Amino acid sequence: MSTAQTIPFPDLALTDPTQPVVSFEHVSIGFDGHSVLLDISFQARSGEMCIILGPAGGGKSILLKLANGLIPPDAGRVRLFGQDINTLSQEELFAFRGHIGMVFQESALFDSLSVRDNVSYRLLEEHDNEEDITRRVLECLRFVELEDVIDKFPDELSGGMKRRVAIARAIITQPKLFLYDSPTGGLDPITSTTIIELVMKQRDVYESTALLVTHRLQDAFTLATHRFNLKENRMERIENDGVDPNTTIMVLKDGRIAFLGSLVDLLRSKDPYIQQYLAQ
Repeated sequence: MSTAQTIPFPDLALTDPTQPVVSFEHVSIGFDGHSVLLDISFQARSGEMCIILGPAGGGKSILLKLANGLIPPDAGRVRLFGQDINTLSQEELFAFRGHIGMVFQESALFDSLSVRDNVSYRLLEEHDNEEDITRRVLECLRFVELEDVIDKFPDELSGGMKRRVAIARAIITQPKLFLYDSPTGGLDPITSTTIIELVMKQRDVYESTALLVTHRLQDAFTLATHRFNLKENRMERIENDGVDPNTTIMVLKDGRIAFLGSLVDLLRSKDPYIQQYLAQ
C-alpha cells in the first residue's frame, strides 16, 4: 500500500460538510522584505469553489502554493481537512498531496512522457496494477473528451488539449480538493470556455472542493451562473438568473482580501476599488 493511502485524516473533516476542507487563518507571507499576502483568512467547505481574482502579481498563485504546502507561511496557519499542513514532515506532506488535484499554469506536463504516462504519473509512483492504470487513464481522458490522444506526446497537442490533459492528470487519484492556477491563461476565448466547462463538470459531477485562480472575470461569472448538466453533457445557465450557492468569489488587493462573497454581492458592492475592477 502506498504512503498516500495511509496518511490519517480527521474523519469529521471528510464526512461532515459543515467542516472546512481548506482554512486559511491570518496567513501572511513575503519575500525579500516585500509583503505579498497580509492577514488572509477564509474557508472553503466540502463541495464549495472559491474563485480568486486580482491584478497580476497580487499573490494569487502564492496562495495556491501555500494551500498545497509548497511554501510555508511567515505567519498564520493553513489547514487542510482539519490538519495544519505545516506541521507535517516532507514525507507526510508528499503523501498528503495525493489527496489534492493540482492544475498548474501552462499545464506543466512532462514533455518526455506520453499523455498516458503524464496522466498516470501519480499511479505509477504508487505501483498500481498496470491494467487498472490503463482503465483509470482512459476514464479520465474520456472525462475531458481526449481519449484518442492517449499515445501522443505534449508537443503534439494544442494549448487547450494540454490543459485538458492536465485536468485528467489532476482527477486520476479522485482527490478531495482541486487547485487550479489560471487554467485558461493564454488560451483563446472558445478554448477557455471549454476548459471552464470541464472545471464546472468536475465541480458539479463529483461535488469536489476547489480553489481557482483566474485573471478573467468571465471565468468567474460563468462558473457562478452556470451548472453542468450531465444528462445533456453540457453546461447550462442556472434558472431564473440564479447563482451557484457553493461558489464564492475572492478579490485580492495589495495582498489583502478586498472582497469575499457571492457574485450577487460582488456586483452590488459600492467599494470604489471593486467597482473599478469590475469595469475593466
